[in-house]
Amino acid sequence: MSIAADHLITADELLQMPDDGIRRELVRGEVIETMPPNYEHGLIALRLGSLLLAWIAQGAGGEAGVETGFRLARNPDTVRGPDVFYIRPERGPQHRAAPGFPDLAPDLAVEIVSPTETAEEVQAKVTDYLTAGARLVWVIYPRQQQVVAHTPDGVGRTFRTTDTLAQPALLPGFACPVAALFPA
Repeated sequence: MSIAADHLITADELLQMPDDGIRRELVRGEVIETMPPNYEHGLIALRLGSLLLAWIAQGAGGEAGVETGFRLARNPDTVRGPDVFYIRPERGPQHRAAPGFPDLAPDLAVEIVSPTETAEEVQAKVTDYLTAGARLVWVIYPRQQQVVAHTPDGVGRTFRTTDTLAQPALLPGFACPVAALFPA
């Protein structure tokens, strides 16, 4: 749901909004409120995040996290919070130094589709991440038990439960059976 304002909101103004448990993103200066993630969503995010963290600890390096806002555009500002993200080690930790939302797109942004999200909303997120410089966006569809990998060249590849999720160019050595992401 979009919140009407008499002016466009900046990322800094978004950061000053109350921490009242409402999940918010900023899309071209307009605040978008969404429902908190459901139970299945949380399970999938933790599973994938844990696999990424284990892979990082085994020597891949970089940083992974969840539910973190990234400023993807300015004037008007866009702040998106992927459900899971990864940033390559060569990009360094300098994005942690400044308060507020980092001015960068994660290398990998993961969105877990909620039952109330429309196809247009999901595609808008994918476009925002890729336009801002993300190298890969995984969209996880819990109902279909599928993952669609989007790349900047416009190619989308669907991974099913019989497939292994991998992207050697960005995540060398990382592999995850798609079935492992979904609760049994």
